[in-house]
Amino acid sequence: MEVKRDILWRVYLSYLLVIVACIAIFGKAIYIQQVQGAHWRSMSDSLHQHIDSIEAERGTIFSEDGQMLSTSIPQFDLFIDFRVEYLHEKSGVHFRDNVDSLSFYLSDLFKDQSPDSYKKMLRQAYRDNEAYFELHKKTTYREYEQLRHFPLFKEGRYKSGLIVNEKNIRLNPYGILAFRTVGLDRESSKVGLEKTYDSILKGREGKQWVRTIAGGVKVPITDDFIVEPETGKDIVSTIDVFIQEIAENALMKMMEKNEAEHGCAIVMETKTGKIKAIANLGKQNNGSYSEDLNYAITTRSEPGSTFKLATLMALLEDKKVNLDDIVDLEGGTWKVGGLTVYDAEQSGHRGVTVKQAFELSSNVGMAKLANNAYGSHPSQFVHALSKMHMDSVSGVDIVGEARPDIFRPTEKRWVPTALPWMAFGYNLQVTPLQTLTLYNAVANHGRMMRPYLISSIKEEGVLLKNIEPTVIREKVCSDQTLKMLQSCLEGVCISGTAKEVFKNSLYPVAGKTGTALMANGKMGYSEKIFQSSFAGYFPADNPQYSCIVVIKNKPHAINHFGAAVAGTVFKEISDRLYSTYVKGNNSPALKQLKADSALLQYAGYKKDISRVLSTLKMNMRDSSNNASWTSIYGDQKNLVAYSKNVDDKTMPELKGLGLKDAVYICETMGLRLNVRGAGKVGSQSIVAGQTINKGQLVQLELN
Repeated sequence: MEVKRDILWRVYLSYLLVIVACIAIFGKAIYIQQVQGAHWRSMSDSLHQHIDSIEAERGTIFSEDGQMLSTSIPQFDLFIDFRVEYLHEKSGVHFRDNVDSLSFYLSDLFKDQSPDSYKKMLRQAYRDNEAYFELHKKTTYREYEQLRHFPLFKEGRYKSGLIVNEKNIRLNPYGILAFRTVGLDRESSKVGLEKTYDSILKGREGKQWVRTIAGGVKVPITDDFIVEPETGKDIVSTIDVFIQEIAENALMKMMEKNEAEHGCAIVMETKTGKIKAIANLGKQNNGSYSEDLNYAITTRSEPGSTFKLATLMALLEDKKVNLDDIVDLEGGTWKVGGLTVYDAEQSGHRGVTVKQAFELSSNVGMAKLANNAYGSHPSQFVHALSKMHMDSVSGVDIVGEARPDIFRPTEKRWVPTALPWMAFGYNLQVTPLQTLTLYNAVANHGRMMRPYLISSIKEEGVLLKNIEPTVIREKVCSDQTLKMLQSCLEGVCISGTAKEVFKNSLYPVAGKTGTALMANGKMGYSEKIFQSSFAGYFPADNPQYSCIVVIKNKPHAINHFGAAVAGTVFKEISDRLYSTYVKGNNSPALKQLKADSALLQYAGYKKDISRVLSTLKMNMRDSSNNASWTSIYGDQKNLVAYSKNVDDKTMPELKGLGLKDAVYICETMGLRLNVRGAGKVGSQSIVAGQTINKGQLVQLELN
């Protein structure tokens, strides 16, 4: 009995303790909720609220002709806070009265759901009293501007509950045009100018209080900033969109025709070193071509025969040879040091002058000349290359330039055959830009200019810094040597390896072909991969531009010679530039027309012209056959209107139009414009009546 009572007592005690504990827990819960609730809720909010860095709007990269090559555009993530009191006032009348029309407008704007779907979704979120309902992500600025005026949203943030999370994305308006040079702006993969000038472009970050919601989305608590973000500065590149497109199109055509692996083309302004175009194309897995690497600057290779200019410069400058000296080409085959030097084309020539050996691009000739001159003291030859800066980077203002690799007599890899092979562009590696820098110096009266890609830095249109041309070396050689080199380069295009390419040229060209056999890793030279190149300048009698084209062909390509492949691309580029820029600059100046207020010559939209003439109380005889666009000519008493034909398949005659009308016509036809000058249209790059394609670039010169 005593045992039983003892057991019951313990059970009751335990039961009582459990009840007391439950009451205590329940009481504590009520105390925390009712008494300390505000404190803990504020603590919870403080854990989700924090100061966040707000990215500044990134500066824009412009071409020298004023086109945007890379720019930032705003993008918006939109949320709705259905807890806003205004939405629930008067039993939700504000929400109910607007939800139908709002759903219709949202469906019409985004075209991703039907109005009924939007209505159902909004009503459910409203009933659930969602704090951060996700409405739409990646909204464009144009879409956001329309949405702000929709029913309910036009009431403002504090009544509609609309929350806007703005961010900037980077856009390249011209697609792949100079894409690798302009560069990428990604968190982990900035390249090109975007990387080089990142500190200037990115501006200063701002600070703002934000709340982190589901999915890690950061929503501003207020519209105010703790620190206002500072927009980045703009940079103006030396790239000319018109020249860039010419270079890329010419390169693309040859790449596709030859099924080449990769290639590049660079156009440089002779007197300044400004890079006006830099095209880089690589073959992708699907057979297409895109700007995947900056081959012109970051990829070095054995240049082949374009390097013979450096060899001849050294020989002439050191007084080792004269151009009329005779060298035996031995039919195009010469054995030295246990190896055989072959000419790319077995011409069968024996005794020729040094100038002819260069024009024929004879490997044997250049190898024998260099070996005879420097064989006992090869360091003299390497020293001569150093004076030309062939062992140094060009100093171009973009990250990633590869450093040249020149064999030296003090190195273990130097062998007895190193010198003769260096003479025709082997046993060394340089980039296309480094080769072009030397050719440009020859074109520029011996003055070697540093290639550069940025001409100025601006802030909101105000010039902050202007980048002036920089001279690397005032004279790479004597004037006497220079004249001989220029004569040899012109000879290549007149009677040498490039004569077929330039035989019908309307202007003189100077340059050098190159056909280099390339090694492919462990396979060596067995796959017969040839690199075709051409470097030169034009017009030869007054050089304005220098240019280099380098193309790596597919294995065993039948068409692989430098003249036929790279030379053809060079000629297409030079022809377009000569006809568009150079010819006009070299022609005699147009005579000044005397001002005559009695003579009227104008073109434009017919209704606009009629309205102006009516206001001026001037009569016009209409011979335009009811055309929308017209030209007028005559004096105040006898004005005649002629039709200006405009259709969407052929290029219209734009001459005489004001810029506004010319832009309207071209953009309506899907054409892109590059405009120079001010006033009315004086000339156009696409002849009137020529078939056009959408997206084609038109160069307009205003007078």
